[in-house]
Amino acid sequence: MQLSALCYGRFRTCGGQTTDQGSRRELKSMPFISYLSGLLKTQLLTEDLVSGVEIRCEEKGRCPSACHLCRQAGREQPSPIPVLLEVSRIVPLYSLVQDNVTKETFKSATMSSYWCAGKGDVIDNWCRCDLSAFSKDGLPNCSPLRQPVLRLAPHLEPSSTMVALEWLDVEPLIGYKLSDYIIQHKRVEDPSEAEIYTGEVLSLVDDLFSGLGSSCVVAGRRNGDHPHSVLYSLVFKCLEPDSLYKFTLYAVDSRGSRSESSFVSVRTSCPMVDDSRAEEIADKVYNLYNGYTSGKEQQTAYNTLMEIPPPLLYRVQHHYNSHYEKFGDFVWRSEDELGPRKAHLILRRVERISRYCRALLRSAYIQSRTDTMAYMFCRSEEVQPPSSVWHGSLQETRTACMEKLISVQRNTYGNAKLR
Repeated sequence: MQLSALCYGRFRTCGGQTTDQGSRRELKSMPFISYLSGLLKTQLLTEDLVSGVEIRCEEKGRCPSACHLCRQAGREQPSPIPVLLEVSRIVPLYSLVQDNVTKETFKSATMSSYWCAGKGDVIDNWCRCDLSAFSKDGLPNCSPLRQPVLRLAPHLEPSSTMVALEWLDVEPLIGYKLSDYIIQHKRVEDPSEAEIYTGEVLSLVDDLFSGLGSSCVVAGRRNGDHPHSVLYSLVFKCLEPDSLYKFTLYAVDSRGSRSESSFVSVRTSCPMVDDSRAEEIADKVYNLYNGYTSGKEQQTAYNTLMEIPPPLLYRVQHHYNSHYEKFGDFVWRSEDELGPRKAHLILRRVERISRYCRALLRSAYIQSRTDTMAYMFCRSEEVQPPSSVWHGSLQETRTACMEKLISVQRNTYGNAKLR
């Protein structure tokens, strides 16, 4: 950085002064603006001012007209503002060296330190590692892979069956060439056993951009908010409601090195429930239970309650108790009409619903809505042979991308109906 000095200052250390009697005189202190005002009035240091600092500056610019502290007595114009340093231009540090040989050596060392951790040389836009810069597995590590940071996509809120993720590309301008991202996702039944089941593993290049993977997972790519940044996205569209999922991501470069992985754990929303249908089934079951129940009516009630999804069954139980509990609650009436065995088979179906969703399913009103959201859908324009090793840069892969819309259903829970 080159600087041009427009002002200079002379400073000297200030200490206490000793009188003839050998006593130490205390230094006075005052606000800096008072000190400057005193200098302007007297033009010299007196016994009433702090001694020890002398400032000489070239003056450039003017104080704002609204600043009353900058005005001098007897002068119409406000006092100018001193400027100490001004940046003329910003240049690389090695360009300040005049000797060409020294400049090139300095440039090479600076580039190596910044891009190759000081353990290799910059050749074009990659790092050629020194012989001492290799890991235990024989791979060069003078430009180690950065860890990609996986996160939930802020513009696509997770639903009962859909989760959207995104991450910024970690390929640098100079260094390694990133060839692929590996995504692993799994449903976690028991958090304490999360590492036992590996789940499904997908390659961004071989499975998703190629179109050979599942249609339930969609990959996208677009430019990030900053220059030269790339943002990748994934949309998982066929997940189970009210389930905990763990998503893991790591990068692979053209040398075969693998980055540290990052992960996101998220629970999908509660299952969709048709509240009107739940209320109709509750009325139907009450009518079947009411009065003398024949074997045919018992079987009809049993089949109806066993065929509906567990969340809807839980909502039927809520409506039944809300309207007909004075004639006996749902559990007691089911045991009385169908017998303990069949009633147990029905009620055990709701045991896997989480406590959180059970609380929501007991809401006074449940209404459904459909949101339409946009996402990126990309396909590779290059055909890769099966089981081929990809040695190029992922950023150089030509993809055809388009924006698509997805309809997502959601439940709204509350104590009053929404308009």
